Amino acid sequence: MNAWFKRAGVAAIASLALMGASVAQVTYNRGNDADPETLDPQKTSTAYEDHILRDMYEGLMIYDAGAKVVPGAASAFQVSEDGKVYRFTMREGAKWSNGDPVKAGDFVYSLRRIMNPATGAKYANILYPILNAERINKGQAGAKIEDLGAKAIDDKTLEITLERPTPYFLELLTHQTGYPVHPPSVEKHGTNFTRPENAVSNGAYVLKEWVPNSHLRMEKNKNFHDAANVRIDVVNYYPNKDLGAAARRFMAGELHSTSDMPADQVKFLRERLGDQVKISPRLGTWYLAVNTAKAPFNDVRVRQALSMAIDREFIADTIWNGAFLPAYSFVPPGVGNYGEPAYAGFKDQSPIDREEKAKALLKEAGYGPGLKPLKVEIRYNTTDNNRNTMVAVGDMWKQIGVETSFINTDAKTHFALLRDGGDFDVARAGWIADYSDPQNFLFLLQSDNTGFNYARYKNPEFDALMKKSDAETDLMKRAGIMLEAEKLITRDQPYIPILYYANNNLVSNKLEGWVVNVRGTHPSRFMSIKP
Repeated sequence: MNAWFKRAGVAAIASLALMGASVAQVTYNRGNDADPETLDPQKTSTAYEDHILRDMYEGLMIYDAGAKVVPGAASAFQVSEDGKVYRFTMREGAKWSNGDPVKAGDFVYSLRRIMNPATGAKYANILYPILNAERINKGQAGAKIEDLGAKAIDDKTLEITLERPTPYFLELLTHQTGYPVHPPSVEKHGTNFTRPENAVSNGAYVLKEWVPNSHLRMEKNKNFHDAANVRIDVVNYYPNKDLGAAARRFMAGELHSTSDMPADQVKFLRERLGDQVKISPRLGTWYLAVNTAKAPFNDVRVRQALSMAIDREFIADTIWNGAFLPAYSFVPPGVGNYGEPAYAGFKDQSPIDREEKAKALLKEAGYGPGLKPLKVEIRYNTTDNNRNTMVAVGDMWKQIGVETSFINTDAKTHFALLRDGGDFDVARAGWIADYSDPQNFLFLLQSDNTGFNYARYKNPEFDALMKKSDAETDLMKRAGIMLEAEKLITRDQPYIPILYYANNNLVSNKLEGWVVNVRGTHPSRFMSIKP
């Protein structure tokens, strides 16, 4: 045997050893709606960011595989008789990915950070039920960050005091804004603490690589308290704005799941993939935001006409192939602590009757044949489904004399423009419930919600009703107050509801532990992949 052959044999053996190690590592390739704008829990705001952050961080409470609210970083909790004080016991053995213990003070630090106006958190108001949170976040006179109703009794005991009893508070803590950050990392690296080389997290996975518009790689956190039961070693997130391409990658075996699918291919995908196509109800509304601070969209007649002219049944059945349902209310049916939502009065009218009424409203507002034309620019984030829907809406508006043009951008750019107060006429948006309560939809339109009130809607009567509902402890009376608030936005149409969301996923038969649920949450830690 010559020397070359010996060396080649050694190399081959080494190569086989590496292949064996690679095979032993379980990798989950996961399609996601878009590339994250941020991985800072206190600055995040979208569902596609939450999918990633839910794998990286663990809140006091979490969703289990079936979206049931269960203890997470806290192992137990107690609630005072008046429903205003929550005391959490931190989980024994909980550690950050660098080995530091997870302490009650880490949550105090994180809650203070999101409420600090200097942080610029767009979604801080979701945590306003915490005592003094709103005053601190709005920078009101005399409000000190130390006065926030969150304190560490000791390293293992966290106490959170609320302004008022909040029936959905435990579920609220499952949201990404309630995730903790590692204080030393934030202090050392500033905004760069989210970079892979600096990332320290307390969840099942830790960030290792992030290539924008390509992929995001996470590896199992060996210091996670439940690491022994985490069966997937690596999770790769791939942004899929081209849903057709994502479906092809799934069929080729390159993705184990997708977060959405092309609506015009649902029938074909069902025939081809069978029960790997998962469609189920979801608490969410797909809508159009109308800029009420800009003429002529500040005229309620114009907004009502635009809403009436949209044939939601056609869009749901023909464009979305029944994957989504037509929506006539902003709060979707089935939300907890509520009854039937406030449906639009034209819900049961024929498309022809709606169209005639819409023309009459535009004429009253000074638009139509013989008058000046109404020109509308629609902005939307780029996906096949969104494009097809917007084209259909433009065709419907053409029937009432509206001239429509379009601008489409990636999701990151689109939603940053809306959140930061950029100029637009009408813009596509959507809201998936963070917790099952009507407040989670209606609060978006409060005049002081600068981050999510895309429509710039200002209605003192609506604001007063929402404030009144916050103070009402009787759930039945509270639901009635919020229904009156929803009736106002149903009349004013600052947001034009088009569809009720559904979960539309492609899920490989190799992926086990994926449980269909109305929340649309699927933590990677609870899943496994067949060999």
